[in-house]
Amino acid sequence: MTTEAIVRKWGNSMGVILPKDLVEKEHLQENDKILFEVVKEADLTRLFGSLPRKLSGQKFKDLVRRGWN
Repeated sequence: MTTEAIVRKWGNSMGVILPKDLVEKEHLQENDKILFEVVKEADLTRLFGSLPRKLSGQKFKDLVRRGWN
């Protein structure tokens, strides 16, 4: 099951709170040992940052016709 959680400061450590639906689905209990994979959400602005945001349809067509310059 894939789920999303936010890493938060917990004393001198970092922690993640597991959503209730995940805990129930996996029948997790206190002190259970779990294995999980960390995948950080990608920041796609570096890939698509050159495209201005919130363009009207006409402005977008004009931009494409000019060759993205």
